[in-house]
Amino acid sequence: MAKIVFKELTSNQNVLFPVSLSEKIAPNHPVRVVNSVVDTLDISSLLQTYKGGGTSSYHPRMMLKVLFYAYLNNIYSCRKIEKALEENIHFMWLSGNNTPDFRTINDFRSKRLKEHIKSLFSAIVLLLQESGYVSLDVQYIDGTKVESASNRYTFVWRGSVEKNKAKLESKIQAILSEIDKHIEQDKQERTPEALPDMDSCGLREKVSALNKRLSEMNKAEQKQVKKLQEEYLPRLAKYELQLEKLEDRNSFSKTDEDATFMRMKEDHMKNGQLKPAYNVQISTENQFITNLGIYRRAGDTGTLIPFLNDFRETYHRQSSIVVADAGYGSEQNYEFMENAGIEAFVKYNYFHKEQKRAWKKDAFAIQNLYYNQEQDYYVCPMGQHMEYTGQRKNKSDAGICIRTEALSGTEM
Repeated sequence: MAKIVFKELTSNQNVLFPVSLSEKIAPNHPVRVVNSVVDTLDISSLLQTYKGGGTSSYHPRMMLKVLFYAYLNNIYSCRKIEKALEENIHFMWLSGNNTPDFRTINDFRSKRLKEHIKSLFSAIVLLLQESGYVSLDVQYIDGTKVESASNRYTFVWRGSVEKNKAKLESKIQAILSEIDKHIEQDKQERTPEALPDMDSCGLREKVSALNKRLSEMNKAEQKQVKKLQEEYLPRLAKYELQLEKLEDRNSFSKTDEDATFMRMKEDHMKNGQLKPAYNVQISTENQFITNLGIYRRAGDTGTLIPFLNDFRETYHRQSSIVVADAGYGSEQNYEFMENAGIEAFVKYNYFHKEQKRAWKKDAFAIQNLYYNQEQDYYVCPMGQHMEYTGQRKNKSDAGICIRTEALSGTEM
């Protein structure tokens, strides 16, 4: 029987020269790419955020390398990154055996890196352009909705706030009008029946003036003034604050006020649900992400123009070609891209619907009506002449004026 030979176990053996971690890493390993890319980045603006004095800080370039490589490996938890710095030789090599704890990692990316991540991202894209991987001449744009971590059951809707605010204003005006009838004063000092500016500041001044005349009022009126001050005034201020937070949105979450309620993709039960979320827009080229933006608008149509403007501001140029799906098709988007000299490959909203048989067979659709070009009139299925009568102007949710033609029918 042949003698069994095992390799020598040297885990507890001391060595004269320490082992180099670099020798354990392959020359073409992605960690070396991250290391070389971050070394070329200009981080002067990030360095300016550090103040002198006190204890020494971990170098921001080293922290960037660790974070970028962690994200490359789908590691986002600060505690997991801290653990990798102690156990993974690739993280050890990147950090030079530095071991910042999870609090230091979290403070770096949430406080120092927050205002500089966009510029660092664009710098990496420009490096890809210099290397010939992307040209920035074309953008393939698409979006996805990312659900917020906030409570999906604590929401504020614009319609509800405006309705309740209007009811409250009516109650306030009724109370002030009733109090005014029972206070004797000169015409010049008479309290108006309706507030000129129904806001919390105006109401606060009005209540303050009424409090000075409490001795002239009966108990019922004094009770009404107290109700104005303690109940109606805080509610009015709350509605105004909510409308200010809504801005141009229709809803927001109470636990994440930047999140808007959007209809997410259907679940396995085919139920589309409204959830607090963000609309993330991404443009790619040659499978590299070249630009990204986070928007609070639910529809993709209204995000295209600000997204293209952001691309131009970031790279000081505009792509000559834009490719997107039908969700971005609209008159204002086509007009914007045409004026910017962009060749657009963007379907209009009804493109797929027009391919269906029901659309083509619809006898009342204007494109299926008979049109007399010489006398400029349409003929409806009942045989009536449909003549042009004028235009109607509407505004889209983005504030763009949209014109639609109006037709009227006359018997033959």
